[in-house]
Amino acid sequence: MEDGGWNCEQERGSVRGSFDTTINVLEGLLQHERTSGATDAMTAARRRGEAYLLDRHLLRRLTTGAFIEPSYRQFFFPPRWHYDVLRGLDYLRDAGVAPDDRMSEALDLLEERREPDGRWLMPFEYPGETYFDVDDGVGKPSRWNTLRALRVLRWAGRLDAAELASNPVSAGVGGR
Repeated sequence: MEDGGWNCEQERGSVRGSFDTTINVLEGLLQHERTSGATDAMTAARRRGEAYLLDRHLLRRLTTGAFIEPSYRQFFFPPRWHYDVLRGLDYLRDAGVAPDDRMSEALDLLEERREPDGRWLMPFEYPGETYFDVDDGVGKPSRWNTLRALRVLRWAGRLDAAELASNPVSAGVGGR
């Protein structure tokens, strides 16, 4: 789309990108590039999609600066086709995008959602078939949200080695 994002409703006349569709396309393009190789056009499209999210600070409308959707400020796993700020940040980390000031508000939100014990909760679960449970349910600490959040904070330089070592799920935080 002209704004750099994607929208599954484009064929029905939508002229603006959607965070939900854009994150799914970005994740798919990145995996395609890694498994099959990238073309210049594919990488350019992915970069435009990343800019779409970043120009909106991962959670705001470009036109008014208002929050786009309250659920984007909650963190879910599995996210299914839905966008949330943690998913956006984790994608940017995985894609090797350098942290910058446009991510500050999203990173602050991520830190605010952290529980005193260093973990992140599962606030809600989207309906749909789950083949095996990886977390203990709504309102409980989420292993996957915690793992993803710690990786993001480490990538963004907001987590030191001592803090990382003291977290119960830190063993999976290494790498990208």
